[in-house]
Amino acid sequence: MYRKIICIDEEKCNGCGACAAACHEGAIAIINGKARLIRADYCDGLGDCLPVCPTGAIRFEIREAAASGAAAAARPDSTPCGCPGSQAGILRGPAETASETGAAEPGQLRQWPVQLRLVPVNAPYFDGAHLLVAADCAAYACGSFHRSFIRGRITLIGCPKLDPVDYTDKLTQILQSNDIRSLTVARMEVPCCGGLEKAAQHALQASGKNIPLRTAVIAADGRILK
Repeated sequence: MYRKIICIDEEKCNGCGACAAACHEGAIAIINGKARLIRADYCDGLGDCLPVCPTGAIRFEIREAAASGAAAAARPDSTPCGCPGSQAGILRGPAETASETGAAEPGQLRQWPVQLRLVPVNAPYFDGAHLLVAADCAAYACGSFHRSFIRGRITLIGCPKLDPVDYTDKLTQILQSNDIRSLTVARMEVPCCGGLEKAAQHALQASGKNIPLRTAVIAADGRILK
């Protein structure tokens, strides 16, 4: 698939490491004193690395992304150079969470990370997935959120008011690059949450795929309105 990916000019690079620290996806590493793109399939195309580069060594180019895992041999170790918490992973078995009454209710989250800006486009858990795109606040407002929404789905969360990005491009890449079976949006009833729903609608249209889309609207008191 052709998409926007960073390109690093090693002659301009001074090896300061600012780009590697800014990359939430773990796509950049400092190798032999130079910044290198070690996972093209992890590059989300948002460009957090561009403004921190003091020498202007990074730019965007449109090219075909490497298949997931194809560049693994180029990695110096198995840990991404960015935040360790951004590593993609599949969670095994229900997480037991004790309620106030002492009863245990199994958690339904099955993958990590969940933040939309951090998730790799080609994470293995997207294959054949039913995708949930949820507002940050939804799980706090809706007490049955795990049971009603997360169960059986891969979960991505975000806030269109607080995150300084348009989710449309990232969601489009995820839909185009993976076999997504359905798309559910769980948003709050507040107007700003409409940006999350619009991003999902536009991404689905841009992907060119015929995937079922459902939207659930949640009230501040936890009621599911729609």
